[in-house]
Amino acid sequence: MSEEQAQSLLQQMQALESYLNDLVQREETVMRLLQEATNAVESMKGMVGNVDCETLVPIGLGVYVKAKINPEQKMIVNIGAGASVEQDKNLAINYMESRIKELEMVLQQLASQRHEVSMKLEQGQHEMNRLIQSNHSSTQ
Repeated sequence: MSEEQAQSLLQQMQALESYLNDLVQREETVMRLLQEATNAVESMKGMVGNVDCETLVPIGLGVYVKAKINPEQKMIVNIGAGASVEQDKNLAINYMESRIKELEMVLQQLASQRHEVSMKLEQGQHEMNRLIQSNHSSTQ
């Protein structure tokens, strides 16, 4: 393998490492969103009966105000692109559960891509090791 081929292989491996790091960051972001969505569904399901639920509402910079929420009160759900809709609790739960399923699918796709890139990186490392050994053998 020539010096040019070795340089090309090294550049490919650097690009793969960069892509792998990007995939890992995306996975972490999706996992955070998934956790938030799961917590939201659990909170909505926890609001039952006619008794107002007390909660803390953030108003900025770590400052909260106590608020009471009527469990039968409609909820405002962000549906993307800066748009929100008012829905009753059951519709909001259904919407969030469908989002959770979408996020789980995205997470699986990212994991699959990460595995594929890791395998390519491993192949590149083996190829680089083989190149080093063949060059080392030929110089002796």
